[in-house]
Amino acid sequence: MKKHNYLYFKISLAFLVLLATVSLTYNYISHYVAEEYILEVNQKLYGGIADSTSIVTKPMTDGTIDQAAIMDIMHSMMVINPSVEVYLLDTVGSIVTHVAPNKKVKLTSVNLEPIKKFIQLKEDRPFLKGDDPRNPNTQNIFSAAPILTNGLLQGYVYIILASEEQMAVVSDLRGSYMFKLGKQMAWITLLGAMLLGLLTIWFLTRNLRGIIQTVQRFKEGDYSARITPDNSGDLVVLADTFNGMADQIVENIDQLKSVENLRRELIANVSHDLRTPLAIMQGYIETMQMKNETLTSSEREKYLGTVLNSSHRLSKLITQLFEYSKLEAKQIEPKKEPFYIGELAQDVFAKYQILTQEKNITLSLDMPNQLPMVFADLGLVERVIQNLMDNAIKFTPNNGKITLKISPLNHHVEIKIADTGPGISKEDQIHIFERHRKGAVSSGAGLGLAIAQKILELHNATIRVQSKLNEGTTFMFQLPCHIHA
Repeated sequence: MKKHNYLYFKISLAFLVLLATVSLTYNYISHYVAEEYILEVNQKLYGGIADSTSIVTKPMTDGTIDQAAIMDIMHSMMVINPSVEVYLLDTVGSIVTHVAPNKKVKLTSVNLEPIKKFIQLKEDRPFLKGDDPRNPNTQNIFSAAPILTNGLLQGYVYIILASEEQMAVVSDLRGSYMFKLGKQMAWITLLGAMLLGLLTIWFLTRNLRGIIQTVQRFKEGDYSARITPDNSGDLVVLADTFNGMADQIVENIDQLKSVENLRRELIANVSHDLRTPLAIMQGYIETMQMKNETLTSSEREKYLGTVLNSSHRLSKLITQLFEYSKLEAKQIEPKKEPFYIGELAQDVFAKYQILTQEKNITLSLDMPNQLPMVFADLGLVERVIQNLMDNAIKFTPNNGKITLKISPLNHHVEIKIADTGPGISKEDQIHIFERHRKGAVSSGAGLGLAIAQKILELHNATIRVQSKLNEGTTFMFQLPCHIHA
C-alpha cells in the first residue's frame, strides 16, 4: 500500500464506522417513532371510548359505585377492545375501582393534569399520555371522560388503551417486521452507501493525493516541485502555503550555499593574512640563527624589532578574527547606557594624536561645546571609532589630514571620520564592509570595517561611506540621543 493512499483508507474506514453508527441510530429512532405512531393511532381511534361509556352507562351515582354498570362497561370494553383497562377515579384522582381481570394494579391514584387536558381539548385532542396504574413511572395512552350527576362532577372514567399484553404483541410483530425489512434492505443500503461514500471520498481526496505526490517529490530533492492551481481545488490554502514554504526553503538553501562560499573565501583570506606575519617572523628568526655570529648589535635589534612588530600584527589579527566571529554568531549583547559622546571623542583624539604625529598627519577634532548624551554601549562605540581611526591612519599619506567630527542631528548625534587618503572607487565601496571580498583598496583593511559594521548593526544603526578617488574618504554613522525620563 502506497503511503499517499493511507489517508484515503483511513477516511474510508472512518466513513464505514460512521455509516454503521448512523444505521444503528436510524434503526433505534425508527423503532421509537414506530412505537409512538402505533400508540397515537390507537388513541385517535379509541380516544372517544370513555365519552361513550360515561354517557351510555352510569358507573357511579351520587358517589356510589354501580356494580351492574361496571359489568356493562367491562362487557362493552371487551367487545370493542379486549386489551383495555378501565379505572374509575374520584375527583382527586384516587382509583375507586377498576376493570382489569387478572391484572395487578400498583398505583392508588393517578395524575389528573393530562386527564383534564384530554377532556378540555375534546375537539382537537393532541397525543397525550397518562399514568399507567400497572406500571409506576410509566406513561401510556388513555381515554378519559368525566362522570356527571345532575351537572355535578362525581369522578372520571380512565381507560388505558394499550395494556402490557397489547404492547408485547406489538413489540414482537414490530421486531419481526423490522428484522424482515432490515434483512431485505440492510445489505442493499449499506453496500450502496458504502460505494457512493467511497467514490465521494476518492473524488474529494484526489486533489490531496496530488499534493502528497508533489510534497514527496520535493522531499526526494526535486526543489522545483510546486502544487499547480489545477491540483489545489478545495485545498487551495494548503497548496499556497506549501508553495510559499517551498520557495522559502529554496531561498534558504541558496543563502546557505552563498554563506558557505563566503566562509571558504573568509578562511582563505584570513589564512593569507595570518601567513604573512608568520612568514616574516620565520624568515627573520632563521636569518638570525644563520648569521648569529656575524650580526651586529644594531642588526640584531632591527631583526628583533621586525619580529616583534609582526607578532603584534599577528596578535591583533587573531583578536579581530575572534571578535568578528563572536559578532557574527550574535554572542555579544550591547549593554546600552547614557554617556557623553564628547568626552569619548576627546579621549580618542588624545590617544591618536601621538600616532598621527609619527606620520606627520594633522588630526583635528570638530565638535560644539555642548553635545547631548547618547544611548549606546560605550565600549562598543569606542571600538567602532578606533577601527575607523586605524583605517584612516593606515591609508592617509604623510602630511595628510584626518578629521573627527561630532555634530547633533535630529534627535541623533552624527560621528564622521574623514581622511585625505587615496579614496575608494564606487565599485569597491559596496564591498568594503564585506571581509570575504578583497578590493584593491580595502584589501589591507583587515577586519576593522567589518567589525564596525557588525557593532552598529547591534545598535540598529548604519555606517555609510562617501569617497572619491584621490579625494579622500569619509565614514559616518549616527547614535540616538538619550531621552531623559
